[in-house]
Amino acid sequence: MRMSFIDLFPFASSDLAIDLGTANTVVYVRDQGIVLAEPSVVAVQTTNGISRVLSVGNDAKLMMGKTPDDIRAVRPLREGVIADIEVAEQMIKHFIRKAQGRRGKMRGGPEIVIGVPSGSTKVERRAIRDAASNAGARKVWLIDEPMAAAIGANLPVIHPVGSMVVDIGGGTTEVGVISICGMTMSMSARVGGDKMDDAITSYVRRTHNLLIGESTAERVKTHLGSARIERGMEKLTAVIKGRDIVRGVPTEITINQAEIAEALSEAVGQIVAVVRSALESTPPEIAADIIEGGIVMTGGGSLLSGIDRVISDATGLPVKVAENPLNCVAFGAGRALEDPAYQGVLHAA
Repeated sequence: MRMSFIDLFPFASSDLAIDLGTANTVVYVRDQGIVLAEPSVVAVQTTNGISRVLSVGNDAKLMMGKTPDDIRAVRPLREGVIADIEVAEQMIKHFIRKAQGRRGKMRGGPEIVIGVPSGSTKVERRAIRDAASNAGARKVWLIDEPMAAAIGANLPVIHPVGSMVVDIGGGTTEVGVISICGMTMSMSARVGGDKMDDAITSYVRRTHNLLIGESTAERVKTHLGSARIERGMEKLTAVIKGRDIVRGVPTEITINQAEIAEALSEAVGQIVAVVRSALESTPPEIAADIIEGGIVMTGGGSLLSGIDRVISDATGLPVKVAENPLNCVAFGAGRALEDPAYQGVLHAA
């Protein structure tokens, strides 16, 4: 039996798999499972030109939109890739320390497997590698997010059977067609949960003259979000608060689910388009397997009400949402970290 690269270093620190997402970061520790899932947000304070990290994750997200001039709540990843490498390093370092606890203090740096968008460039992948290395990793491995999502969703990726996964994250939608530990075809579109939040913000501003923040838009999406407009949606409503653009004063309005579905229609349409495009590029033998197995959806965006039915109607294929879709990429990267059978899906950074 082949030994994995992890087996060669039995006394190394706790090795990790990280789903470094635009919206959330999920950390899997070897032989322990998922130990951490927090927002990918860092609060940075700048005093006399010197910056320092105040908080990371849940605490930092609470500060978004509410910070004084000397503090900014930063999301170091945009559209699935690193936009601010220095802040990303600090965030990764914080999550490594938090995930390892005291176990990692007396040992060397961990080996880390990180999920990356399938459409990311060499420069973007190098930025992720450098951020993890500078945060203390002794070795960094990359895994394509669709592959990790498929492994985490228990699809038969190591067998000669075609599988299709659609991973809708905060910054990107990843579509992968997988067979025998390889990506037969992959597509990546920079549309996901963030674009949905932006669409809600724009709609509320345009139709109600109300300015709302990112956190409010996200809450509205979670409570009222739907991928399709149906009868009776007008009855489900929510009160949202913000600033009246015309009068410049705080105010609140009532908005219904049909309005939110309308606001999200363009983003949903872009997701459907990339899925259809991927199917059009799929080899016929694998397409036959997908007819049998259907499409599996992962990522936070797959929790949007009705999006599985919308994709099923558009493709004519069965569509199901994976169990625990938020953690599929981290689970899959973790299994690749632990199981030699999946070693071939990892790429040296």
